[in-house]
Amino acid sequence: MYCPKCRTENPDDVQTCRSCGVQLSPPPVPSGGIVPKTSRLAIAALVLAVLTPFTCGLSAIPAVVLGIVSLVLVEKSGGRLTGTPFAILAIVGPVFLAGIAIPAVLHEREHAFRMVCGTNLSGIGKAMLVYSNDYDDELPRSGGRNSKWTAKIPAWDAPNRFQAYGLAADGSGGQGTITSSFYLLVKYSYSLPLGAYICKGDAGATPFKPAREGAGDRLPNDLWDFGPEPTKHCSYAYHQPFSDFSLTTGNEPGMAVAADRNPWMASPASEGKMGLFAQFIPGGNREAVKIGNAVQHQEDGQNVLFLDSHIGFEKAPFCGVNDDNIYTWWDGTDIRKGGLPVAGISEPKDKLDSFLVHDAL
Repeated sequence: MYCPKCRTENPDDVQTCRSCGVQLSPPPVPSGGIVPKTSRLAIAALVLAVLTPFTCGLSAIPAVVLGIVSLVLVEKSGGRLTGTPFAILAIVGPVFLAGIAIPAVLHEREHAFRMVCGTNLSGIGKAMLVYSNDYDDELPRSGGRNSKWTAKIPAWDAPNRFQAYGLAADGSGGQGTITSSFYLLVKYSYSLPLGAYICKGDAGATPFKPAREGAGDRLPNDLWDFGPEPTKHCSYAYHQPFSDFSLTTGNEPGMAVAADRNPWMASPASEGKMGLFAQFIPGGNREAVKIGNAVQHQEDGQNVLFLDSHIGFEKAPFCGVNDDNIYTWWDGTDIRKGGLPVAGISEPKDKLDSFLVHDAL
């Protein structure tokens, strides 16, 4: 290396001239060398991946897309670009975070549905108590004094109760349903919105909107049921009222009045679990017990309204008086299991037999 001042030749590894002491410049980088750069796309992808938990997952897809693109560009750059670790983290990170976050979000969503459902039943219970004060302590029961339980009433939009339930002139005969029994709370304006009869976890069920069902400009209290397909607009099961053991406020406080749908019966969300009845073992493990639970809340349990007005999320269906199964009628065997419901036929066995059903599809 020559000194630029005195032109003395110096070894290549010295930093000052041996002759005049001037500072020597380092040798230039060979013209054939390449200095790689970190891919900006890879960096951006990693930033989006890191933000995934804070954006409720909205940045996850852009992170993965940019990560894949940057990987391809780095590979094709011939060494001019780096950033492969950043790109890989951007692709894998959101997937890993989703594996943690999505189950947590679903759990919180289900918990929220459960809470709203319990609130709905609480409102229904309060409305029923007000109704009972107006109707000699009886809870809502549609039809006439000896109407039969059926899938649908004759005319949900009839001008009067005789046509609605198919009653004789003296009020006898006719037909009644579970949904039209609930609808009496709507009919006589007991301050519940139509959405209060829908559990958010009940797939296929939606709030009743009269105009959409062909009722024109008629108000809800001009009608007699939740439209032509009422089971799609009412999510709850009710103690079978068309029998000698319909409930009044004088029954045992621990009697179940209403709850999530009966799991053994078909509904908009389920074909019913009758084929699994043999696998439902009240004294078995948790999985065997869950078979008897309602389907609305992932079979973890059911919200139940009791006659004393309290709401409980019960982990097993045998939560009535004396461990009675609220979704079956007592057939004289194990009271925790009971007999399968038959729509339009099955009835409570006695005054302590809670038997909650919904109408057949």
